[in-house]
Amino acid sequence: MRGVRTVAGQVFVLQVGVVLLLVVAAVVALVLQSRYDSEREARNRSMAVAESFANAPGMVSALRGHDPSAVLQPLAERARKGSGVDFVVAMTSQGIRYTHPNPARIGKHFMGSIRAAAEGRTVQETFTGTLGLSVRSVVPVKDAQGKVVGLVAAGITIKKVSGAADHQLPLLFGAAAAAMALATAGTALVSRRLRRQTHGLDPSEMTRMYEHHDAVLHSVREGVLIVGGDGRLVLANDEARRLFDLPPDAEGRLVSELGFDPHTAALLASGRPATDEVHTAGERLLSVSHRPTDRDGGPPGSVATLRDTTELRALSGKVDLARNRLKLLYDAGVSIGTTLDVVRTAQELAEYAVARFADYVSVDLADSVLRGEEPPDGVSGISTPDAGGTPDAGSWAAVAAADGVRTVLRRTALSGIRDDGPLYPLGMLIEFGPSAPQARGFRSGAVTVEPVLGDFGGWQEQDPEHARRIVDYGIHSMITVPLRARGVVLGVASFMRAEKPEPFEEDDVSLAEELVTRAAVSIDNARRYTREHTMAVTLQRSLLPRMLPEQNALDVAYRYLPAESGVGGDWFDVIPLPGARVALVVGDVVGHGLHAAATMGRLRTAVHNFSTLDLPPDEILSHLDDLIARIDQDEGPGGPNGDGSGGGSGSEGITGATCLYAIYDPVTRRCTMARAGHPPPALVRPDGSVEFLDLPAGPPLGLGGLPFETAQLELPEGSHLVLYTDGLIEKRDRDIDTGLEMLRGALAHPGRTPEDACTAVLDALLPDRPSDDIALIVARTRVLEPGLTADWEVPSDPAQVAGVRAAVARKLAEWDLGDVAFTTELILSELITNAIRYATGPIRVRLLCDRSLICEVFDTSSTSPHLRYAGTTDEGGRGLFLVSQFADRWGTRYTADGKVIWTEQALPLSKNGKPRT
Repeated sequence: MRGVRTVAGQVFVLQVGVVLLLVVAAVVALVLQSRYDSEREARNRSMAVAESFANAPGMVSALRGHDPSAVLQPLAERARKGSGVDFVVAMTSQGIRYTHPNPARIGKHFMGSIRAAAEGRTVQETFTGTLGLSVRSVVPVKDAQGKVVGLVAAGITIKKVSGAADHQLPLLFGAAAAAMALATAGTALVSRRLRRQTHGLDPSEMTRMYEHHDAVLHSVREGVLIVGGDGRLVLANDEARRLFDLPPDAEGRLVSELGFDPHTAALLASGRPATDEVHTAGERLLSVSHRPTDRDGGPPGSVATLRDTTELRALSGKVDLARNRLKLLYDAGVSIGTTLDVVRTAQELAEYAVARFADYVSVDLADSVLRGEEPPDGVSGISTPDAGGTPDAGSWAAVAAADGVRTVLRRTALSGIRDDGPLYPLGMLIEFGPSAPQARGFRSGAVTVEPVLGDFGGWQEQDPEHARRIVDYGIHSMITVPLRARGVVLGVASFMRAEKPEPFEEDDVSLAEELVTRAAVSIDNARRYTREHTMAVTLQRSLLPRMLPEQNALDVAYRYLPAESGVGGDWFDVIPLPGARVALVVGDVVGHGLHAAATMGRLRTAVHNFSTLDLPPDEILSHLDDLIARIDQDEGPGGPNGDGSGGGSGSEGITGATCLYAIYDPVTRRCTMARAGHPPPALVRPDGSVEFLDLPAGPPLGLGGLPFETAQLELPEGSHLVLYTDGLIEKRDRDIDTGLEMLRGALAHPGRTPEDACTAVLDALLPDRPSDDIALIVARTRVLEPGLTADWEVPSDPAQVAGVRAAVARKLAEWDLGDVAFTTELILSELITNAIRYATGPIRVRLLCDRSLICEVFDTSSTSPHLRYAGTTDEGGRGLFLVSQFADRWGTRYTADGKVIWTEQALPLSKNGKPRT
């Protein structure tokens, strides 16, 4: 490595590099030329063989013969072997082979481009086949009229066509080796001569040596003295001359004659090693390091370096104090405010200060701060008087003292070196009198210092007996600092000393203020977070269902847990639908905070509105997808007008949501589901086996462009359908597959109620500190008893309506619902008559006796009926009006085969006057 830094070494490396580059360039050029020549030769050979075979005599007649393969296959093989190509294939103009080296491939389609050849042109292409990189040519065979009657293809691998590169490489490498040997020999001769003349240094190093010598003499701010083996001064730089006030002719004289301190002169003349020894030079204190120069074969003598440490030692005490203070404040920034919790942050301040600054610390905050609100009596924007100063007339403190107003604060944090101190206990609501330091600090924003509590300078008027106990206990000095953040006073912190004998001083006041200022910002951040979190949780809970609707299709239990660090957009719902059916919905809006909670409320409202239309799950998800896209467009950074004015003050877009929508029919036990990017639901069968349903995933809401798909399955009675959000199964340190397996294990227990299942799932999967909302629904399926349903097929004949009415009347009498028989017959008459008049195909009538009496008329028409108000002279148009008057609710839903018109009627009271169950 030393030789490389010399001129000779650099020349040697340069020459070797040039030779190597030339060798590499020659080899690369030879390889490229060989590759080019080989590929060109392969193209020429394949084309020549293909053209020769295509233009051979009798080729046209052979192609048009009875058995072209029998005639051409031997000829093609002889041509292939004679020319050295890989294959010669004759084929039809459509690419069906007549010949091939492998007879098994005769009659199959040729694998290559033949369109141009079929049009009368030649085709040549390079491809990678089973034998490697190859070239094939396809030539048309034309008859006397120029019509293409067949094709001939010939191919050959490029590696069969070799160049002369293999014969040239040994010669090339030999020449390169000779060149390198010659360069090495020449460089060695040059290197020996240069090394002898420059001592192994290059010109730049010699230049740097002079520059460094000049810098040492004139620029270095440390003194340098070089003493020879005879005790004479060899060299002294400018700084050393200044420190020792040396004469201009000092170099060459004995060090004992230059006026050095005797201790310093003895060290310089002795050659003894020394490190940072303190010597004097007049009134200066010097740090001297001394080393001999002959340890590694150098010339006899020594070198000494000098540093002036006079001012440094004078400042060392202050530097140590400042360093300790900075470290204290740095550690405070790390230890205080680790959480967004007001009480915890106040306690961290108290515990940190006790360990390093005071013996006892208390933090008192306004109750409103603990609730996340602004302090009612806090002072904003006033100047802070000097510590311990008397408030000016008209200030808050003076007015409070004159009016006798008492300041009410709660003891939020308390810490001390002992637990038996006579201080107000933690959690106590304290009324501080106007003269109390805490009251003065809270109302004026001023720091109060009581250096000697035993003097009783007015602070004891708050509670004289309690003050006497404090002094008798040994607490002798106190600083009270207001917790001010963003111009608002949140409370006060009190620092007290007992075991440390010295009282608090002005330097302690500034340190206490900086500690409290850092803590006050963290407490205010925690207060604001508490307020926003409370608002978001309140909004979120107001938007979620407060109680489940009454229905008989499912036994439902649910759990909802907001995230600890901020509410999200998880939500769920249970929606009764016509025909005794029930919809289960669960969803998750991306993001956290008020915006996500508000968006969740909008989605939940939209689902309710879409559900009233009785749409299938996939259509409901499509409508929600459009809604999310509109919300993103309206509330994104650009706004609806592209100027940032679109609501939300330029807030970020939602970027998406997930949802799962399921409809369960207790009559058929069928469940129809669709999901948009949501985790799959779990099905717990009556025997306890758990299955995660393989539903089509679908994209998350808001992405758009892809349709949603539904899945339908039949559920056994007593099955548990489990819907949940990803906060239940996902965790930062847990894979989602692990969460699903844990959920499977928690559900795999037959005979549980939905409530028991919810409890078991949360016990197994709930994290200690949830980082995301968790929504969980467990629904156990019921089946409507067969005796409470009735079906009739109705021929498309108005004369058959009377028979259906009679059958309905008999069924209602069987159900003890004769009181509603007349209105039910009237409703069904109108609905069946309309179906016969306006629809085609079979008509079916179904009665369901659930929480209400449900009448359904099925037909194959997709036309929705509309309620009209007939005029006095109209002969029709009153049927649906009568239906709407007699039924509590009515509507239409569409099916794959047509539509269903349904009505609901309240069940009459039982004979004892109670509602029917």
